[in-house]
Amino acid sequence: METHCIIGDIHGEYHMLLELVAKLPKDTKLIFVGDLINRASQSSEVVKFVRENAFAMVRGNHEGYLLKYGRILINAIQTEHKYPMSNIWINKYCKSTFHSYGLMKQNSSEIIRNFECLKKFEDDLQWLISQPLYIELGEIDNYPLPVVISHGSVGDYWHLRESNKEEFEFQVLNNRNKPSLQSPIFNIHGHHSVEEIEVGYNFINLDTGCGKRGDNGKLSAYCIETGEVFEVRKYEFIEESVA
Repeated sequence: METHCIIGDIHGEYHMLLELVAKLPKDTKLIFVGDLINRASQSSEVVKFVRENAFAMVRGNHEGYLLKYGRILINAIQTEHKYPMSNIWINKYCKSTFHSYGLMKQNSSEIIRNFECLKKFEDDLQWLISQPLYIELGEIDNYPLPVVISHGSVGDYWHLRESNKEEFEFQVLNNRNKPSLQSPIFNIHGHHSVEEIEVGYNFINLDTGCGKRGDNGKLSAYCIETGEVFEVRKYEFIEESVA
């Protein structure tokens, strides 16, 4: 039986991702709900892993941040200007990604003008922007509605995907609210951090705090066909790495 495992927000936790993938059934198809990058220190490694294995993914809001602020970084490197740290909240998270690409010094906003690294960064940005906002898996046995993968909760905004694409994109990247019972899809998503995978009548939230909750964060995956849940806990991973 063909299976699909959906993986929650990673936020640059590359080693946790490898640990989780090792637990998954062999030959399962992986789909990522976005937010591969930012916060933790190994975003470039996560992107490389997903790209090289041709895994499916949808864009998250942090991919959007990186696309916006990454272009500013590229311009600063090419024009030899300082990187404008105008948005502290956003740049606090993007900086870790810039550092993972070798383009910014650690714990600093000082740019590293490495054009080989810049080329790799630009290529990854182009790949990220090419990723879809959602993936429709359609009708699947044991699910009451057609299954859709997205980053944010999009069930109550599904009708806008053609009539109001700008509003739909905003909601699919940013909405954290649970869908109403009138939602026409079964939505598997991330974005809103919870302690345990959250399962409702017409949704599953897979964001269990990887890269957000410190040592209490988890990276979780859900198998659509079997309903199995797989997870790696940050503190357990640290203990195993040290042992």
